[in-house]
Amino acid sequence: MAKKSGLSAEDVDSLRSQLNDGTQPMVWFTAAAVGMEAGRSAKLLAFTEPQEGDFIQVRPTGSKDEMSFSPAELTLEKPPPRKKPATPPPAPPEPPRETEIIHPYVPEAPVKTEAPKPKPAPAPVEAAAPKPAARKASAKGSTPEVTVTLVTTGEGEWTVEVLQGSRRAVRPTPVPPAAVAQAAKLLTPEVAEIVEGVLNAARAQQLARVEQLRAELEAAQKALDDLGA
Repeated sequence: MAKKSGLSAEDVDSLRSQLNDGTQPMVWFTAAAVGMEAGRSAKLLAFTEPQEGDFIQVRPTGSKDEMSFSPAELTLEKPPPRKKPATPPPAPPEPPRETEIIHPYVPEAPVKTEAPKPKPAPAPVEAAAPKPAARKASAKGSTPEVTVTLVTTGEGEWTVEVLQGSRRAVRPTPVPPAAVAQAAKLLTPEVAEIVEGVLNAARAQQLARVEQLRAELEAAQKALDDLGA
């Protein structure tokens, strides 16, 4: 089967419009789809945001699973119907064979022969079950992997980011340092110690800045007083 081209940006926009109109259009898998036979059909379910990686959710025909694929793994080109293999012609009948009568030789005295020993039955061979093809999309109802990342600039500012599988669920969002310190205390002592050390360093930096600003303010006030204001 020839390799199908993937979905273009115009194809994605057209499919999104059909979904918004209440229609679930059909798509087909290309040879680039991992774990899927090229030419198999699927029903389009939804688009996830942002449009990066596997953001197109479909349900393959004959399956109840919801899977995510990239535009390169799907196409709007319906494959042609498969041709049935031609039936081979029947083999010509064999000509009749002449039957030759063989007279058995009868010995003068009966010869005692040993019965042949039965051959041991072959040991059963266990066939290894084929491993299912790896699929980056999880079946319906399974819980995707969630990654929570806390980032600090070292100056007392913190941001949090959440990834749900390969999709960014929460973009980097500022969080108060007090909330970070409280959350760290609920985790392991090692995490709390590291976060507390970063917060102490930020406090010392801000305290030094306050002292510097206070000294500059006092100097400015003295200069203003000397001017007789």
